[in-house]
Amino acid sequence: MFPKLDPILHSELRLAVISLLAGVESADFTYIKQQTGATAGNLSVQLDKLSAAGYITVEKGFKGKMPRTTCTLTPAGLEAFRKYIDALKEYISH
Repeated sequence: MFPKLDPILHSELRLAVISLLAGVESADFTYIKQQTGATAGNLSVQLDKLSAAGYITVEKGFKGKMPRTTCTLTPAGLEAFRKYIDALKEYISH
């Protein structure tokens, strides 16, 4: 029996975001947008979904007079990512 894949992470963009955040302390919206090639609107929607799932935190603030959105992977998000990777390994090994 194959393990169930987390539907939140089974989206290409959401998986890319989690993968990026797993390797850094935090990342701002512009960096994530550049690295994923996503549109601002699509990225914003996907960040909201990850945040609602408790996988990331999203902090809005300012750097000088410029608005800045910073995302951080939560412990729950890291655990979900690890489980997702383990599930994929199960798929590959069969």
